[in-house]
Amino acid sequence: MNRRQFLRNTSAIATAAALKHPPLAWAQAPPTPADHTIRIAPIHLEIAPGKIVKTTAFNGRVPGELIRLQEGKAVTIDVINDTNVADIIHWHGLHIPSKEDGATEEGSPASAPHGGSQRFNFIAKPAGFRWYHSHIYAGHNLNRSLYTGEFGFLMIDPASNPARYDQEHFLALHDWNGFIVPGESFQEIAYNHSTINDKMLGFGEPIRVTQGQRILLHVLNASPTLMHTLALPGHKFLVTALDGNPVPKPTLVNTLRLGPAERVDAIVLMDQPGVWVLGEIDDDLRKAGMGLVIEYANKTGAAQWSAPANDDFHYETFSAPIPSNTAPPADEVQIPLVFRPKFNGPGDFDHWTINGLSWPKAKPIKLTEGTRYRLIFDNQSNDIHPVHLHRHTFELKSINNNPVQGVMKDVVLTPTNAKTEVAFTADNPGLTLFHCHQQEHMDSGFMMLFDYA
Repeated sequence: MNRRQFLRNTSAIATAAALKHPPLAWAQAPPTPADHTIRIAPIHLEIAPGKIVKTTAFNGRVPGELIRLQEGKAVTIDVINDTNVADIIHWHGLHIPSKEDGATEEGSPASAPHGGSQRFNFIAKPAGFRWYHSHIYAGHNLNRSLYTGEFGFLMIDPASNPARYDQEHFLALHDWNGFIVPGESFQEIAYNHSTINDKMLGFGEPIRVTQGQRILLHVLNASPTLMHTLALPGHKFLVTALDGNPVPKPTLVNTLRLGPAERVDAIVLMDQPGVWVLGEIDDDLRKAGMGLVIEYANKTGAAQWSAPANDDFHYETFSAPIPSNTAPPADEVQIPLVFRPKFNGPGDFDHWTINGLSWPKAKPIKLTEGTRYRLIFDNQSNDIHPVHLHRHTFELKSINNNPVQGVMKDVVLTPTNAKTEVAFTADNPGLTLFHCHQQEHMDSGFMMLFDYA
């Protein structure tokens, strides 16, 4: 055997051995990089000069980065948890599988602390203004979940999106430094500061406009527990979508009212030159920081505020024409859901029940794929509840006996001591969480599951 034959035979033997027992680098190819990576980590957030909030956030900022996706396209998102407790991110408003939804109650795994990671894969749908946020239990720990800065904007653009506006702004309303206020019969949560995005009123950059521009506002209420109502003196809001879904009748209103987790898309015509406060109509909340400045070109001076003529924001305003027959179709299955508080004793938080049971004792309600359901929310309490159905969009049918048609949402404010009806088709099988999006209510038992294969 000459030298050339020896080397050829030796190489063949080595190759065969390698294929039989490949090195680890061969056996485990590097994972494909994700389209987006979100790191959960503690930060110090300066919401005004000298006012520092110690919180947790996504990628070191509040809100987290705007994730903008194309409808119908596949996306991969890695979540890395650099905190010392488990956490999970929910993709709010998306029609995706249970295991990708970001709720442990549905079977989505949480990200372990100290560098644990979780990869989410899904198809981006439906189009519209969505968001993402922590969906972990907080309880009485007001430094967890939505009490923190763990939220961000998620926009799914349709295939065709003709721009009928000159500027576009994403605004998140949030309340900070929550504390428990003791009461004689029950406790509640109050806050020291409020912001739009990451700054208190007067300390962030203004929205700079010129006369005649049309400004598109995507407004999110990311507060853990509070409703917020905004106004802009001298201007009206043309509401075009609720919870990311186009409304049947775009309408001009004086105010925008949002419960926790609700979103509103509205266009404002800049036709009143000056320097104005876009802010919360409640004086105490606005003074706590809930507002920002709108500044016209070539206008200076202190930002002006005046209360709106009235708070005219109602779901019914945006309804399609009401049909003569509003009775539910014969093939629509009705599911009554009764909301009641359960008094836990002096000085404690109320517990909340759905049909007499609190999470985790509440049993799943079985659905059948393809069936149309009408949920009848019977709110037998003195609290307004922003209730949210995961992984589906529902149609509002009535609010306190006032019929509504064609208004599509994933969160609805249920008035006190009244009934609210919504309808949806069971077209996204799997475990589906339903809960109040008021963090303290959710953590106090206001949750249940729907289940269908």
